[in-house]
Amino acid sequence: MAEIILEKVTKRFPDGALAVKDVDLAIADGEFVILVGPSGCGKSTTLNMIAGLEDITHGSLRIGDRVVNDLAPKERDVAMVFQSYALYPHMSVRENMGFPLRLAKVDKGTINAKVEEAARILDLTDHLDRKPANLSGGQRQRVAMGRAIVRDPKAFLMDEPLSNLDAKLRVQMRTQISRLQRRLGTTTVYVTHDQTEAMTLGDRVVVMRQGLVQQVGTPAELYDHPRNLFVAGFIGSPAMNFLNATLEDGALRSPLGDLSLDDRMRQVLERRNAPREVIVGLRPEAFEDASLSRDRDRGGMFRGGPERPVFTATVDVLESLGSDVYIYFTAEGGPAKTAELEELATDSGLRDTGAEAGQIVARLDAATRAREGHPVELQIDMSKAHVFDPATGENLTHPDSTG
Repeated sequence: MAEIILEKVTKRFPDGALAVKDVDLAIADGEFVILVGPSGCGKSTTLNMIAGLEDITHGSLRIGDRVVNDLAPKERDVAMVFQSYALYPHMSVRENMGFPLRLAKVDKGTINAKVEEAARILDLTDHLDRKPANLSGGQRQRVAMGRAIVRDPKAFLMDEPLSNLDAKLRVQMRTQISRLQRRLGTTTVYVTHDQTEAMTLGDRVVVMRQGLVQQVGTPAELYDHPRNLFVAGFIGSPAMNFLNATLEDGALRSPLGDLSLDDRMRQVLERRNAPREVIVGLRPEAFEDASLSRDRDRGGMFRGGPERPVFTATVDVLESLGSDVYIYFTAEGGPAKTAELEELATDSGLRDTGAEAGQIVARLDAATRAREGHPVELQIDMSKAHVFDPATGENLTHPDSTG
C-alpha cells in the first residue's frame, strides 16, 4: 500500500490537445478516491498517467516514496481493473486469476495459495475450475478483480469496472467493491461517469471538467457545499434546479416569486459583492408540501415566512417511489442557461429527451396531497438555497467563499 501524490500533473497530446491540466491531488495510503465527470473530462487520462499507460507532459507523480514519471507500468506496482473483463476464455477462473503471478515466475504453491485466498474473499471458491463463458457478468468482474488482488499491489486502479453490468448487478457490485476495499485497505483510484457510484463508494470524490479539477471533497461536502454551478449540477440525482433571479431589496426575484433571504445570507452576498443578476440553485428536497407543514404545526403557527416562502404550482407529472414523491412543474421564464449547465444537459441526455424547458422537480413526503394536473402549495427552505454568479459559475454562498 502507498500514498499517491500528483503535483501539477498535465497531459498534452502530440496534436496539441490539452487533456489534463495542473492536477494537484494527494491520495492517502489506504484511501478510496473517485475520479468522476462527463465524457472527455480527463478522468481516464489521469488514471492512465498514474498507471503509466500515458506519459506525463508536465508535473510530478509519486507512488509511495518514489517519483514514477519515467517508470514502466510493471515497475509501478499497481494493478488495473478495466471496463472489459479481459479474461482469457480458454483458461479457468483459477488460471485467469493466477496468470499475472505466473508471468512474474512466482512458484506454483504461492500462486495457488494467493488464488484460493482471493477466491474466498470474492466468493469464487466454487467457480475456480469453470471457464469465463460459464460465469455471469458479476462473477466475471469479480474474477478480474481477483486477478488484481493476487498481486498484492500498492494501489488498485479501476476504470469504469461496472459499466458493462445491468443496473441491479451494479448495485450489488458497488457494495462488494466497497466492502473489499475496506477489508484490504489498499489505496484505490476509481474512475466512473456515474455520480451515484461516486457518491456511494468514495472516501473522497474528485469532480473533473475539461481537464481541470473542479472540487475535491467527501460526498457530503460535494452535495451540501458545491463550489460552482458545474459541481452543483453534476452531483445529485435528481439534479439541482437552477433559476435565474434578481437580487433586489434583500430578496431574490425569481420565477417562483420573491425568495426572501435571512440576515446571514444577505451579509454573505454583500461581502462577496454579488452581482444583481444571479442564479439560485434549489435541490429537490428544498421544497415541501405546505399543507403538510401546516398539519404538523400543532400550535397553528405555519412555518412559512422570510426563510420559507410559499408559492403555488400546477403538477405536470407525479412519480411515487413509496418513501418519497417526486413532482414536476414548470417555472415561467425558462431555466437558467450557462455554458456549464448546457454541458451538463448534453452529457445527461436531457437535450435528447425533449424535456420541457424550465421544468422543476421537488421531492415531497409520501403523505403529500399533490395530484397530477392540480395546483399544490409548496414552500421553500431557503437555508438550503445556493446562489451562483452566472459569469464565473462560482457558488457565492459556499462556506469557503464567505470569509
